[in-house]
Amino acid sequence: MTRIASVLLPMPLPEAFDYAEPEGLGLEVGDQVAAPLGPRLMRGVVVGIRDGVGGNRPLKPIERKLDEPRLPPGSIEFVQWAARYAVDFPGQPLAIALRGARAPKPKPVKVVRTTGAEPARPTLARSKVLQAAAGADLSPADLARAAGVSSGVVKGLIDEGVLALHEIEAVARFDEPDLSRPGSRLSDSQAAAADVLKEMLQAGGFQVALLDGVTGSGKTEVYLEAAAAALAEDPTAQVLVLLPEIALTQAVIGRVAARFGVQPGEWHSDVAPPARRRVWEAVAGGRCRIVVGARSALFLPFTNLRLIVVDEEHDGSFKQEEGFIYQARDLAVVRGKIEGSCVLLASATPSLETLRNAEQGRYRWLRLSSRHGIAQLPEIQLVDLRATPPETGRWLSPPLVRAMAETLERGEQTLLFLNRRGYAPLVLCKACGERMTAPDTDSWLVEHRYSGRLVCHLTGFSMPKPERCPHCSAKDSLVSIGPGVERVEEEARALFPDARVAVFSSDTVFDAREARRLVEAMAEGQIDILVATQAAAKGHNFPKLTLVGVVDADLGLRGGDLRAAERTYQLLAQATGRAGRRDRPGRALLQTYAPEHSVMQALQAQDRDAFVAAEMEERLFAKLPPFGRLAAVIASGADPGQLDAFMRQMAEAAPNAEGVEVYGPADAPLSLVRGRRRKRFLVRADRGVDLSAYMTTWRARVKPPASVRLAIDIDPYSFL
Repeated sequence: MTRIASVLLPMPLPEAFDYAEPEGLGLEVGDQVAAPLGPRLMRGVVVGIRDGVGGNRPLKPIERKLDEPRLPPGSIEFVQWAARYAVDFPGQPLAIALRGARAPKPKPVKVVRTTGAEPARPTLARSKVLQAAAGADLSPADLARAAGVSSGVVKGLIDEGVLALHEIEAVARFDEPDLSRPGSRLSDSQAAAADVLKEMLQAGGFQVALLDGVTGSGKTEVYLEAAAAALAEDPTAQVLVLLPEIALTQAVIGRVAARFGVQPGEWHSDVAPPARRRVWEAVAGGRCRIVVGARSALFLPFTNLRLIVVDEEHDGSFKQEEGFIYQARDLAVVRGKIEGSCVLLASATPSLETLRNAEQGRYRWLRLSSRHGIAQLPEIQLVDLRATPPETGRWLSPPLVRAMAETLERGEQTLLFLNRRGYAPLVLCKACGERMTAPDTDSWLVEHRYSGRLVCHLTGFSMPKPERCPHCSAKDSLVSIGPGVERVEEEARALFPDARVAVFSSDTVFDAREARRLVEAMAEGQIDILVATQAAAKGHNFPKLTLVGVVDADLGLRGGDLRAAERTYQLLAQATGRAGRRDRPGRALLQTYAPEHSVMQALQAQDRDAFVAAEMEERLFAKLPPFGRLAAVIASGADPGQLDAFMRQMAEAAPNAEGVEVYGPADAPLSLVRGRRRKRFLVRADRGVDLSAYMTTWRARVKPPASVRLAIDIDPYSFL
């Protein structure tokens, strides 16, 4: 009897397609197959199989079953759930889940095997090689090491025909973690938190905990103990550690390797495609038991996922803003529920959503209220720029410059924090006032002195800085307004010419290897002053860093983002928390024009609870997250008239539902990007409303013109 296979393709298609299963193919749910779609063969995943009795239409047959690992049931359920939640096509998250499977395979490896021939001149060294080669597929270099001889002995046996080289497919192998290695010595509060997590793991099933610890309290050591317990509980258990930044990934990989004696699987955008495939296949085969990665690692095909750790769970980098839009922290909880595993959210400054869940008892709340060992939290001082402004043309105030001089004199390190890349965020003409913007985009061009170019950080457009104003043709009239990290570095070098100064931003650190090199140089005391964006503001431990200077503490408070105060508090608390993490006292100076602001007052007093209480009260009054839910609709098109007409049609089609408010349409703050006009709706719903279902219904009522792009963002983090 012919069976019908439902095949989900990694494309923006609304549903799985039905295909006939050829006789004898023996398909199972999760198999990867080659299926025809029009004139092409596409890789897809079988998500359902049923008998073909009573079919009323002929179906194309599946071409073949691919010799690839099967997607586990949990992965398929997770992909389908994520698509429904995000109001997107299921092929979009499937494409993320298959990213490793679609990567090129590693090149075949050459191994040495015996031929059965005897060496013409037997020696002890040759005998050792033949003994080591028996039943083992080793490369010539590995064989020489295993036998304890020089590579020349192996080469001689190959030349003689006693050994032969064979090419075999590279198999993804990861060593088993060494669970006998002792962990770090824990403080009483760390040990208590670790014991609770171990109890949760022993109890089994889906559970969520918040590990809420001040900066430097040793949260990493606690979750590594939990990971060790999960791995010891079940010899096939797997652990996933999610991190928001590639730079953090390198540091945590080092900590994992030190704790378990093996390298974990590494998963992020800087991992080369063949290495990505190696990790994907090892995870699917259960041969990789620990993975450290960025948000997309959540879609890996785990076969027995027992623990998910979301480190720095508050971080906005867990929100994917393009393509398939999702919040990895929230999806981590869902993946844990599907897999029946424990989820641990760790942060010194938890998100209000997570704190609310902990307050209501949905999550276990584990607190680490003091720093590990003798380290103390840094003293925080507000520098009122209205009273003590920097000198003309400079950006560092006299109090901060004095503090830097004192720190250098003691042989200690300074971190100057400014979350703004480049040299200057704005370039304008002093003759006509023209502001340099990217072509067909509202975004300002940022000057980068290192490259001598003006760059749009939104679209990636760049151009050499012109000698004349493109608007009025005035020569040498373009001036740089405001500071970026390159400009602060220039000032630091001028003030302290003998100091070793470095910049840490995505423009100077291009990949994970360079990030690791710079972090190690800072940790080893090879840098005196580090000027950095948020890439260096969290998760790092620099023993000699005792001073943090925040150049523009007010930066994140500008604009209409509902999370502006929360994110500013989180970011600055993380940045200032880099100071004084060992036996040296630390301090932080925050330059601000609004020292009376509630965020600045809370930071100075180090009173997170008061800030959270005030912010929660405002959110409750406005019924905003975590007391309500938000969704955004963003439409863009090249024809403004057609876009306006479509948005009016959308407004008329909005479903009426109790507890839902629709605002808009309105121009997006960035209303022109790459020549396309942008419009937005904002939807606010009560907590009890199924917002995804509401947005799905709304989307089904309209069909955008071919030239209009429509995106839905559940729980938006960007309001541009």
